[in-house]
Amino acid sequence: MRLLPDTPIGRPSFELSDDEVATVVDLLCRGAAEARAFVTTGMLEVPITIHVKKAMRRLKKQLGLTNLEIGGEFELLDLSNDDPEVLGRIDIILRFLHQFGDEEAYLAVECKRVAHGDSTLNQRYVTNGVDRFVTGQYAAGHQWGMMLGYVMKLPSAILVSGIDARIRKTYGEGAKLCLTHAHAKSLSMHTGMLAQGSKGHVIRLVHIFVDMTPAATSTLGIL
Repeated sequence: MRLLPDTPIGRPSFELSDDEVATVVDLLCRGAAEARAFVTTGMLEVPITIHVKKAMRRLKKQLGLTNLEIGGEFELLDLSNDDPEVLGRIDIILRFLHQFGDEEAYLAVECKRVAHGDSTLNQRYVTNGVDRFVTGQYAAGHQWGMMLGYVMKLPSAILVSGIDARIRKTYGEGAKLCLTHAHAKSLSMHTGMLAQGSKGHVIRLVHIFVDMTPAATSTLGIL
């Protein structure tokens, strides 16, 4: 028996409802808040993110959410050639029921440490985070993407302002961070519209900054 495609023309699997986006924001913020109790001084992005993912999965189970999957270290592969190279690994992905079966459909979350007074970390948030969405390395053709900023040193408002300035300088005024209603478990939330690739597609990037100060050290800029 041959199974025929049951989806309409286009990529509806890339679309997300407001409720689905809100669900992801809630899981990320509550997961990060729970994970904060388990991070230790000097902990880097990868182990912090593992704690966040574990907390998110526990919350998903508690809430009885059966219409989405939470994964991480999602490998991006170029299917157009025989090269075994992995193009990148996304820190966290979420995939809703209507996206199952389409490996290119997911909501990507890139996690980065940031800190007041640490220009190295804050620069990497843009060059090794935001830029991956802009180039289409992550979430090519998608409507949404998310950045999760682990704030290692407060105050967060000053470092966010610096990140915003760097984004506007690099990608234009249209990419500026716009303050949005923050989740109760976040420090602040912002959205930005970014042109992706050369075909004029625009992706909306949600920036969520959460308190992860228990992981701070005096050598934050060292990987």
